[in-house]
Amino acid sequence: MKHTVRVASNCRPLHFSIGKDSRGNWVVQDEEGTCGGLFIDRTQALRFAMFENGNNPQAVVMVPGVFELDMKRKTSLSQRNANQRPQRKVA
Repeated sequence: MKHTVRVASNCRPLHFSIGKDSRGNWVVQDEEGTCGGLFIDRTQALRFAMFENGNNPQAVVMVPGVFELDMKRKTSLSQRNANQRPQRKVA
């Protein structure tokens, strides 16, 4: 294993994508960008994803082509609130 990043812990099973980056490393990342890592081989990448998602193979997707690790995808609470429709105030 090269690097493993665990940014946040969730109660629910995570869905993971696995693929190879442009340098030939295996990348694992959850759908929210809160958990993932770089691995030397596919077996270790898959083992990590299965461990993190509670051994649920249906929650792991292999990505074709180049898949780069992106730990900046996490949406903050303030960004989510900004994307919601403004509420009307009644006087």
